[in-house]
Amino acid sequence: MYPAKFEYYRAKDVQEALQLMVKHSGAKLLAGGHSLLPMMKLRLTQPTALIDIGRISGLTGVDRGKNHIHIGSLTTHTELANSELLREICPLLSEAASLIADPQVRNKGTIGGNLAHADPGSDLPAVILALEGIVHTTGPNGDRQIKSADFFLDLLTTDLHPNELITKIRVPIPSAETGCSYLKFEHPASGYSICGVAAIVKLASNGTCQNANLCFNGISATPYRAEAVTKVLIGTKLENATIDNAFDRHLNIPEPIGDIYASPKYRVEMAKVYGRRALNSAKQQVD
Repeated sequence: MYPAKFEYYRAKDVQEALQLMVKHSGAKLLAGGHSLLPMMKLRLTQPTALIDIGRISGLTGVDRGKNHIHIGSLTTHTELANSELLREICPLLSEAASLIADPQVRNKGTIGGNLAHADPGSDLPAVILALEGIVHTTGPNGDRQIKSADFFLDLLTTDLHPNELITKIRVPIPSAETGCSYLKFEHPASGYSICGVAAIVKLASNGTCQNANLCFNGISATPYRAEAVTKVLIGTKLENATIDNAFDRHLNIPEPIGDIYASPKYRVEMAKVYGRRALNSAKQQVD
């Protein structure tokens, strides 16, 4: 199919992009385009204009700060996957990025576009949520910093305000005693997650779980943090029986989603399977 008629503009900098968004009501930002363009072809979205921000300088790259990693919103999935800095100090993010779709998508798709689109089957929203990342935005009313826990509101819906764009993502640097893992059960054609899980485990010197984060994608409209599961695991040795009991008794996913590929019940069962595997994998890195 063909998209509805639209105008095209290329912004030379962030300020021009903001001005164009204000000027053209109903416009959409174009970065990698792997989520937007297919929806336009199906006429699920019909923007009046596309504002190409893909060549704006200063919105790419991965840098280390004192306590955080700073990632430009136009950084591609391939750049995340290949980043030596991420592989060294935040492998969860590079690992997840390497599993996104196929090389063509990874080469053009961006972290900012991925988060802004907020597709339930995307990999990075759950990862950023598990890492407790902060989304930095700018708009006509100034700059904002949004906690990842507050950013994803509903299916394909975020806390981005009208005429606002993401400039960077900031994530805390994990401590040395932290293990992490990202696993997913994916659709064989698209690579979207039917169930994906990001697990982070921090162990104390005696081998007990000091802290844990467990976040899922693909199973609900927004990335889901299994706080009830991780709460009962803190202070334990993360033995298999303990993990099994935590999932069986405390994994309660509100309104799991389903489609022609997997029913809600099936996705919940996959969450239990892949959640256990991800926790064990994260634990093994620091044992």
